[in-house]
Amino acid sequence: MANIRDLKKDINFVLGDIIDAVYLWEALNPKEDRTKSEAIVDDAIATFDELIAKVNNNKVENRSKHLKEVNAELETKGRALIERVNAL
Repeated sequence: MANIRDLKKDINFVLGDIIDAVYLWEALNPKEDRTKSEAIVDDAIATFDELIAKVNNNKVENRSKHLKEVNAELETKGRALIERVNAL
C-alpha cells in the first residue's frame, strides 16, 4: 500500500466506474425497470461512505494492517457490485 491518498483514489475510481456503468446501462435500456440499477447505485454510494470512514479512522492500533483490510474489502464489495451490474 503506497499511501492513504492512493487508497482513497482507488475507492473513488472503482465505485465511480461502477456507477458510470449503471448509468450507461440505464441510457442504453430506457424501457427497462430501474429499481435494480438504482439499488446498485445506492449500495455503491453507501459502500463509498463506509470505506472512506474506515480509511479516515485514526484510532486503530495497526494502521497498515487496517488499510490493507480496507483495500481487501474494496475488492470484495467492488466485485459483488460488478456482478450485480453484469446481471442487469
